Amino acid sequence: MFEQNKLTQLLGIKYPIIQGGMAGVSEAILVSAVSNAGGLGVIGSGFASPEWLEEEIKKTKTMTDKPFGVNLLMQNPDAAQLVKVVIEQKVPVVFTGGGNPVPVIPYLKNSGIKVIPVVAMVRLASKMEQVGADAVVVEGLESGGHIGENTTMCLIPQAADTIKEIPLIGAGGIYDGRTFAAALVLGANGVQIGTRFMVAKECQIHENYKKTIISATDEDITVIARFTGHPVRVINNKFVQAIRKMEEKNPFPEEVKSDRFAGSKVGAGAVDSAPLLCGIDAGGIHNDFQTCAEIIEEIVNDASKILGSANQLLK
Repeated sequence: MFEQNKLTQLLGIKYPIIQGGMAGVSEAILVSAVSNAGGLGVIGSGFASPEWLEEEIKKTKTMTDKPFGVNLLMQNPDAAQLVKVVIEQKVPVVFTGGGNPVPVIPYLKNSGIKVIPVVAMVRLASKMEQVGADAVVVEGLESGGHIGENTTMCLIPQAADTIKEIPLIGAGGIYDGRTFAAALVLGANGVQIGTRFMVAKECQIHENYKKTIISATDEDITVIARFTGHPVRVINNKFVQAIRKMEEKNPFPEEVKSDRFAGSKVGAGAVDSAPLLCGIDAGGIHNDFQTCAEIIEEIVNDASKILGSANQLLK
């Protein structure tokens, strides 16, 4: 059902499922597992150094012969050096976020690298097509980490009405066959999934972090740091409660910096003392730790059944 999709053809992958490039989470083991399972694994570089990224790319190449990508954070002070690394390492595809990718798009494309910006507004999605992006991700506020203000369900069809030629990828709150199928019905050519892959066996975050995601309900997931202009979706814990107290005392507390939430890792499983970035879809993720292959197979099979049933109903 998905092999002839224009996104799979663009990227040379089996299924139109992309693993979100999550800083501090998406490293070689997870990335290669997703790519080997037929999706597209993506290294999350965040504020990492060029040296770290080069090593991670080389490691990924030893673990998969399938396409994979790198997510570049444009706010990284070393962004220009990271661009040089992905060009030198001949990474097949680059995703961009956290800033304006327009200046680097020509350099990447001239090196044969496909460029896919991640945006939170329909206007920006249209702009990315105009400046030569190969595809675009529209990410709704249901996603984990830094979020925009529009929902996935509204972003996808509105962007689909605007995008003329390039593939459209939906992100935010997509975690199973139902949400995958819904994104396709709304007009997406594929999806980007983050939180669901965080609980994969191959993901290197601490087991306690994974257990917290699996046990979370919709009421456990919240947004903090709105006053900074860079709100963050996280799981409620003691860290979040402490941040809320600071926000109540002072609308602009110096102690709260948005970069505290970028690529945070939970050391030794201390899930109460760090921001647990997570999409609101965690409330629907109840599976024990599955492999990336099991996750993708389940999503694709369930979506195929749903879409097949819908076709029958429409006949």
